[in-house]
Formats: sequence, structure tokens, C-alpha cells
Amino acid sequence: MGELILVRHGETSWSRTMKHTSWTDLPLTGFGEDQARAVAPLLARRRIALTLTSGLSRALRTAELAGLSPAFLDPDLHEWDYGAYEGITTAEIHRDRPDWDLWTDGVAPGPAEHPGESPQQVGERADRALKTIDTALRDADLDGRGGDVVVVGHAHFLRVLTARRLGLPASAGALFRLDTASVSRIGTEHDRPVIAAWNETPAVTA
Repeated sequence: MGELILVRHGETSWSRTMKHTSWTDLPLTGFGEDQARAVAPLLARRRIALTLTSGLSRALRTAELAGLSPAFLDPDLHEWDYGAYEGITTAEIHRDRPDWDLWTDGVAPGPAEHPGESPQQVGERADRALKTIDTALRDADLDGRGGDVVVVGHAHFLRVLTARRLGLPASAGALFRLDTASVSRIGTEHDRPVIAAWNETPAVTA
């Protein structure tokens, strides 16, 4: 069976300054676009059966520049809804909540259209996405060609997706760092999901 390949989007102005970014639809910076282009060689020798992406422009643009076309939108791949913490850094949150931790505490409620999500709610989305991914991987095997499924998305959601893929609770996503434009691979060993490569970042030349 093919592998699940995770690609985090390239740099944005908020990812560079460590601000929580979920629904705010920011473009890639110039450096972020260069990062996305540099992802392409890391995937050049893979047979891609399906590419899935979040509907936000930073993920869509990363997929485009990395040569991952066509890419299909999956609303379950949206970043963690940070509620009232949208656009705020962890350091700023700790001024009022010094012991706060996203992975165990979730977020403060936001506006009605973006109320925020608990780790468990994000995990439920990840589980739905994994059903789609597993179907695509099986179908690729059945047609005799095989191939990988690539997911282009966002750091915290991809970390939860990884935890759930490995049979861990959503909160275990805290264990998996993901840098911008990184490429990670989850394969299998003895029919068990395993990390094959993690957080590989492309070299970006000026």
C-alpha cells in the first residue's frame, strides 16, 4: 500500500510571527512561495494517486507551486478553529493563562461563526479525513498501480491527523513538530502505521 504524505503550507506573515491562524485566509509570503516550489523535487519520484487540500489559499497555492495537480478540496482538512485565539501568539495567551496548553485545554470561545474547537472535535474531523484517505489508498492498490495520497494542509490539524493515524489520541499531536513547507510520510510496517519520514524541509535557494 502507498504512503500518506503530509505537506504543510509555506510561510505566511502570521506563521512567521507565530500567530494562530485558522480561518484567516492569508497568502503565502514570497519566501513561502519559494518554499512551496522547493517541495516539488521531494515528491518528484512518488506516484501520487490523490492530492487532498484544505480550501484556504495558503494550502491551495502550496499545492499548485509544488506541482500537485489536480488537488481536491476536503473541508475536513481545515486548520483547528482557534476561536478567540485567532491571530494571537502563545506568548500573548500565557499573559492571562500561564498554564494554557492548546493540546489539553482547547481554545477560548470565539464569535458565533468561529466558536473554536476542542482537541476531540479536531480529532473527529481527522478521523473522517482518514476514511477518505484509506479508501483512496485501497483503490490505488486495487487498480494495480498503487500510489500515495498527499494531504496539503495546516500544522496543528496535520499533527492531529498523524496522531489519529497512529492510533493515538488527538492530544498526542503535541509530539509531532511540523515546520512550514515540510514533507512527512506515514507508511506501514507489518500492517501497522509507522512514521517513515518526518518534517523534512526543502532547501530554498535565493
